[in-house]
Order: sequence, then structure tokens, then C-alpha cells
Amino acid sequence: MNKILIANRGEIAVRVIKTCQKMGISTVAIYSEADRNSKHVQLADEAFCVGPAASIESYLQAEKIIQICKDNHVDGIHPGYGFLSENANFVKAVQKAGITFIGPSAAAIDLMGSKIASKQAVEKYGVPLVPGINHAVEDITEAADVANQIGYPVLVKASAGGGGKGMRIVHDPQDLESQMRTAQSEAQSAFGDRSVFIEKFVTKPRHIEIQLIADNHGNVVYLLERECSIQRRHQKLVEEAPSAVLTPALRKAMGEAAVNVAKACNYSGAGTVEFLLDADHQFYFLEMNTRLQVEHPVTELITGLDLVAEQIKVARNEPLEYVQEDIKAHGHAIELRLTAEEPENNFVPAIGTIEKYQPPQEDWVRLDDFVYEGYEIPIFYDNMFAKLIVWGEDRTQAIQRMIVACNQFVIKGVPTTLDFGRFVMQHPKFVDGDFDTNFIAQYYTPEARAEQDAAINKAAALFTYLEFNEHKEVKIAQHASTAWRQRNS
Repeated sequence: MNKILIANRGEIAVRVIKTCQKMGISTVAIYSEADRNSKHVQLADEAFCVGPAASIESYLQAEKIIQICKDNHVDGIHPGYGFLSENANFVKAVQKAGITFIGPSAAAIDLMGSKIASKQAVEKYGVPLVPGINHAVEDITEAADVANQIGYPVLVKASAGGGGKGMRIVHDPQDLESQMRTAQSEAQSAFGDRSVFIEKFVTKPRHIEIQLIADNHGNVVYLLERECSIQRRHQKLVEEAPSAVLTPALRKAMGEAAVNVAKACNYSGAGTVEFLLDADHQFYFLEMNTRLQVEHPVTELITGLDLVAEQIKVARNEPLEYVQEDIKAHGHAIELRLTAEEPENNFVPAIGTIEKYQPPQEDWVRLDDFVYEGYEIPIFYDNMFAKLIVWGEDRTQAIQRMIVACNQFVIKGVPTTLDFGRFVMQHPKFVDGDFDTNFIAQYYTPEARAEQDAAINKAAALFTYLEFNEHKEVKIAQHASTAWRQRNS
């Protein structure tokens, strides 16, 4: 494979290009008119405009992308995530054109793209499922019978898609019909598929996912887990590896269940199996993402593997060079998604020009980004512009290093999640590992933010008095002093 086109934009396009460069593979970038000055365009060996700003007119133009490959002797297409990455018809068209798709088969994408079909498939392999039904439900009487049987609250959930669309939590039986119809309507609008099913709503779930890699020779290896429970609107903001709550036995059980999910769809390449973990540490299959995940860097930092390189090797029909026993966790990694939005205003998305951009330079920091000073955040795409990732010898050190990195990072011109990340890292519940997907709703309140700021200011005042008035060297406990030192140095 001598030349790869990256059918994506932003930080993931930059990320793939960097690995291709290390592997001696030429790269081709595509871009919309809005992304003409983006970093991935500058880094690639060749770049081609695929249309206007809107995704439907550019990054989703499958035929145009394939024609660029034909015209420029491209061997493979890396889809990144989002856009066409989980589009089975695109995979078929790529392969028909004689180009290698760097990812799983169209059949695997189709199967795992349906939450109903995927549940039916993995159930045969003994993978634990959330109590409920694994077929589309239309009749409200059947829906009510199922809900009464498994008990309220229940979750009405779209079979297709993701990102929280087509999902409704129902606490009261009287609301079931209206919420079910709303979910069906939203699913039809978002995914072109009104199918919904019903399952038990896990009230205090943790979102744990297992990264796996499978080759074309029957080998499947799970690359440990990621904790992704800090979310807003069912979308992740903070991820870490490994999880603070998994025991070796539970990790093994979840990993083996993920391998069985891969076997259920004859999977090949890098993929992620997502599970819900309840308060009693019972886990249930949620879905499989048949692509690279946004949060893959934390897995890379603790395993030492380059997942993009692994994807390319599998696409070249190479067997895995390791077995399950070779995979060990080294240290701890945490990722903070940096998005242009206002966390204190219900995470409302924002646009604007980045006026100042000075990332931390510590050797334990990894930054996956695509922006620079003067870059204008466009309105047309996802508002994530960077991922701040840190590594530590253990979780405590990783948390402290993330605080330092957040305080050193200077971003001006657009509101970001930088302060939110600092808040999370300093919250006692996160530090103790005692949190679930309700963290933001429960703890990220105006009162909690004000209380944390007051504690930091109090620590700062004490530090100033003792060190400068009484000339005493002091060490204030835990992360409050670290936050203050970095903020005021």
C-alpha cells in the first residue's frame, strides 16, 4: 500500500497522515471549501477540494472521493470516524473500484450498525444484554407489556444511529406511548429508520468500552478498556484507560465478551465494543463501533501500539504480531476533548477565531489537533478541535498532570471545555473513581463550580501569605496547590 486517501477532516485526518508518514506511505487529503486552510491539507502530499462547506456536498460525496482515488492511483482509503466511516454502501463501492477500505467488511458494518440485529447476533455468543426486547416494536400494547415486565424506568431506543438521537427515558407508564412516538419520529428524521426497541434503563451506569483488533486470519485481541462515563448529551468529553473500577477478573470477562462480539460479525480491523456497567458491576452489551474511536489515544499510550498502523497492517492482510498475553497496561492515560462550546451554558456550541493558541510542552502530554492561531472554527462540522491527552505512571499522577496541562494551555478567542476539564480532574468523585454517566447533571452545577473556585482561591491566599510574608516554603495538599501554582506562575 503506497498511497492512502484520508476520507475525513480535522484532527483525525492529521492523525492518520502522521502515521502514514512514519510508515513511508504517501497521503492524499480531501477538503471542503471551508477547510481549505486546515492543517491536514497542509500536511498531506496531495490535496483535493471535494465541494462546498456542507458535509452533504463535500465529505459525504462518495463517488467524487472514489474518482479522486482512481485518478491519482490511490491504494487505500482510511475513513477516520464520522462521515462515511460506517457506511456499508461506501465500503462496497470502494472495494468495487479495486481500492482497499481500511476497516471492516460491509457486512460487519451493516450488522453492527443495527442495534437490534447486533443484539440478536451477539446473544448467540453468550454476550450479556440489558433486559428488554431485541426486535423492533410498533404496537404500544406490546411495548407496555415489555415495560411492565422489566420494570420502569425503561429506555426507548432507536435501532439505527447514535449520539443520543432517538432515545427517550420513560419513568411513568402514562408517558410511554408519547415518548415512543417521539423516539420513532426522531429516529426517522435522523437515520431514515423509525425502528425502536425497549430495554431496561440502567440508572447509574458507567460507560466502559473494550478496544479490540482483529486480522483476516482469525486472530482477535482485546486491547484493554477505556472509561468514558463523563458525557454530555450522550457524547463523551473525558476518557481514561484503564478504568478505576475494573478488577482483573472483570476486565478479562468484558474483554472475552468483546472478542465474542467480533466473532459474531466476523470482524476485521480496529473496533470498539461498548458496555454499560451497573452499580453492582454487572455489564451489558451496548453496541459496537466499527471504526477507530475518538478516544483511541489513551489506549495507544498505555499499550504502546499505534492503532492506525495496526489498521493499515490488517488491511494489507498481515497477521497480528502479538497475542492476548502480550497486552499489558503501562501507566494511566486521560484524554480531554477540547471543543468550542460554553460548558457553563449547557455546553452550547460556539464558533469564532482562535486568537491565541499555546499548548503545553511537557513530554508526557500528547496533543491531537488541527488548529492554530488565526484559525476560524467553522459552523458546519463537529466542534471538537483538539484532544489533550496525558500519561502518568498511575491514575493519581495522570490526574495531576492533566490539571497542570489544562493550566498551561492558553486558548483565547473561543470558549472551550478547558476549564470544565480542570473542574472534573479536581472533583472528589472523579478523583475517587466514584462516578457514572450522570456526573455532569449531578455535579457540574453553578454552585459546585463556585465552591471549587473558592477553595482554589483560599489555597492561593494561604500560599501567598505563608511563602511571601513569612518566607516559608509550603506544600498545600493534593491538586488545589498544583492548580493555583500553574494558574499564577
